[in-house]
Amino acid sequence: MQGNYDDLVDRLQTVVDDLDQITFDQLREASAQRQARPADDKRLTQARRALEKAIRLLGRDSGVDE
Repeated sequence: MQGNYDDLVDRLQTVVDDLDQITFDQLREASAQRQARPADDKRLTQARRALEKAIRLLGRDSGVDE
């Protein structure tokens, strides 16, 4: 049954990668302007963690044999 989730897990991982890029871009911009941590940083990090948890729950990193 785990194979049924592979496509979904791949899509979730793509969203995680997109969030990473957005986060890094915002941090880079804030640093260049000598500003504090961007306001959205905490929210983006929480969203990333939630997606990573979903990926684990769907089996990719759970160590379950296929």
